Amino acid sequence: MQVILCQPRGFCAGVVRAIQVVEETLLRFGSPVYVLHEIVHNRRVVDELAARGAVCVESLAEVPVGAVVVLSAHGVGSSVEARVRARASVAIDATCPLVAKVHAQVRRYEGDGRQVVLVGHSGHPEVEGTRGRSAAGLLVVGNVAEVRTLELPANGGLAYVTQTTLSVDDTREVLDALRDRFPEIRGPDLDGICYATQNRQNAVKELAGRVDLLLVVGAHNSSNSNRLREVGVRLGVRARLVETADDLEPDWFQPDSRIGLTAGASAPECLVQDVLQRLATFGELTISESAGPIEAIVFPLPSDLARVEARRRTP
Repeated sequence: MQVILCQPRGFCAGVVRAIQVVEETLLRFGSPVYVLHEIVHNRRVVDELAARGAVCVESLAEVPVGAVVVLSAHGVGSSVEARVRARASVAIDATCPLVAKVHAQVRRYEGDGRQVVLVGHSGHPEVEGTRGRSAAGLLVVGNVAEVRTLELPANGGLAYVTQTTLSVDDTREVLDALRDRFPEIRGPDLDGICYATQNRQNAVKELAGRVDLLLVVGAHNSSNSNRLREVGVRLGVRARLVETADDLEPDWFQPDSRIGLTAGASAPECLVQDVLQRLATFGELTISESAGPIEAIVFPLPSDLARVEARRRTP
């Protein structure tokens, strides 16, 4: 079997930063550190941090008064953040800077008096967090059909923003539909899709014509991982989303299979290596790596950590 590893794949700068925030918070304050929602959508990562004292919770009611709390990389609404800061002794915002950029776009457009439409998947933590940053109330659309149901004046003051982890192709179709219906709408084109999401989707597109099966390592609740699988399917490639090597089924493979292997932005490289080891039990492997951009972006840790450290050092 031939295996071609996508480049780039796996962790993005936002995920690396989010994990570092939890690790640094544990180092400075000890355990437990409460994390509001999964810090990133990957069970392996969450379990490893849990073993060190990070407690993921879905409700603020599960957080003791005076606890140390980290807000997840997906972001939360303004009222949620305010309640966290009122309840916690220390609150650290680990929102991905690219998600925070979308929050800033919402504030800017609403400050200009525009009604904002958010292109994204309703119910996803990032979308709900962005919705919670709106003072006027966002309208969420996930596809072209939903654009057609919007009841808004064609020439009203409108703007759009996008979830960062969408399919670039699907989002382009939705944005085209918005512009067709509302010619005066304003927005950031596809700049709202994060660089890592675009790079990973581009790598799958480049690989699609050379493989007959695409394996995407990632969690089933990971938006960017699901979009990678969908990109493969759109291009006519059989594609499977697997959380761990245990999800692989021997009957997916033939001795001459050509396999593309990638990983979502919240999936650690160790899971990719586990998949390669499992594939090797099905037959002899030839492994190569596709050409692709080397991602050198590094996001600084949040200013919350520096402010907390400064307070601790003040006599």
